[in-house]
Amino acid sequence: MDVFIIILQACVVLGAIVMGVRTGGIGLGLWGVVGTAVLVFAFRLPPGSPPVDAFFIIIAVITASSAMQAAGGIDYLVSIASKIIQRNPKRLTYVAPLVAFVFTVLSGTSNIFFALIPVIYETAYRNGQRPERSLAASTVTSGLGITASPVSAAMAAYLVLMEGTGYGLPQILLITIPAAIVACVVTSLVQQRIGRDLLDDPEYLKRVKDGTVEMPEALRLRYEAKVGSGAGAVGAAGAHAGAGGSQATPGARRAERAPVIEHPVPKGGKTAALIFISGTLLVVLLGLFPGLRPAFPDEEGELVPIGMATVIEMVMFSAALAIILVRRVKPSLVVEQPLLRAGFVAAVALFGIAWMADTFISANEETIIEPLGALIEAQPLWLAVALFLVAGLTTSQSATTNTLIPIALASGLAPGIITAMWPSLIGVWLFPANGSQIASVETDLTGSTKLTQIPVWHSFTVPMLVSWASVVAAGLIFQLVVPV
Repeated sequence: MDVFIIILQACVVLGAIVMGVRTGGIGLGLWGVVGTAVLVFAFRLPPGSPPVDAFFIIIAVITASSAMQAAGGIDYLVSIASKIIQRNPKRLTYVAPLVAFVFTVLSGTSNIFFALIPVIYETAYRNGQRPERSLAASTVTSGLGITASPVSAAMAAYLVLMEGTGYGLPQILLITIPAAIVACVVTSLVQQRIGRDLLDDPEYLKRVKDGTVEMPEALRLRYEAKVGSGAGAVGAAGAHAGAGGSQATPGARRAERAPVIEHPVPKGGKTAALIFISGTLLVVLLGLFPGLRPAFPDEEGELVPIGMATVIEMVMFSAALAIILVRRVKPSLVVEQPLLRAGFVAAVALFGIAWMADTFISANEETIIEPLGALIEAQPLWLAVALFLVAGLTTSQSATTNTLIPIALASGLAPGIITAMWPSLIGVWLFPANGSQIASVETDLTGSTKLTQIPVWHSFTVPMLVSWASVVAAGLIFQLVVPV
């Protein structure tokens, strides 16, 4: 009978997650709260501990990010990333993924990647490259930045869970950052060999013939060299590319350069970005050196530095105020920013799902958690698989963290191994349900970046799997040398 009741409770949890995913947005968190209510009122389970610290860390970081966005700081960061990408067209498949990763780490959100999508596409296509290679790789590696950022929502949840394990922010970053860089490089190496050259791609040639997309000079020169100047239908369709479709000589065409995509930066945008980044670096500094934090007596009378959750909340709220005062940003503008709306959705999703998961897990620890913990302890790689799949199903890295990491900790698995597995949250790209994926597909007019009728097989599948395997493998190596 007890097993049957637990199965019913599990159905409530899974049902709430499924309904939340179908509802989308803030619905994931609201369904989580409803699931908690059903567990408490219908099954009489004691309510678990709501993730209050993680919730307010997200609110603090998103408030600072939104203040930076309102002051033009995001525009400044995007302008820098855009310049880096456009200055390295020949190495685009290697440069763009690293840039996407680094800027996600700095901003704490992969939303910054949206503004880079057209830059990456134009740079790739105008230089005759298959856009899918750099677009898909960069989309995926931007997700690696979430588990390597000290101010991301998932990191907020993870830090709270890891308190008391001896693994703080420094130890986590010493694993996730180098492992993610390795994954970026490996993913780029593999992605550089993905797909046909555009001039050998029938879908692209068909689009050129139909006039859907214009052939750039870099490709037209190669096409003419391949089939002759009488390029037929394809050559005629591509003749409109370049300088007004004029019949320039090959030498003149080679002298032409793809137009530089400019990102205007509002006055003061640089200052806002520097204030936010300074706050991020201060968080890292206080995490690296606990002695810099105020210490107070615990229950046993020993002096203990204040927790990193409190530090992040104080620093990031202060950074938000500093941006508002220095750049004279109207507080009402901060509330209107897209980042604040997205962050609030993430915070509510984390709160609802994590509360429901803790309620279910705490009440069934002996029946479910101990066997699952024993399985994970015997085969630690199952944790990576579970994180990958649940992240794909929920599309929430923070909610997945709060659902599965407590099980891994209860199993007695070493914090270093758990941290090495944690970037398996890259599974959020499993289904094409994320804005970055859809935007990349819509932006790529060549048709090289695409979805298929099979939901789990698309342009992002290979880079996602390569990133997953390489980041976990690298993390397991790096965790061996991290001091505790």
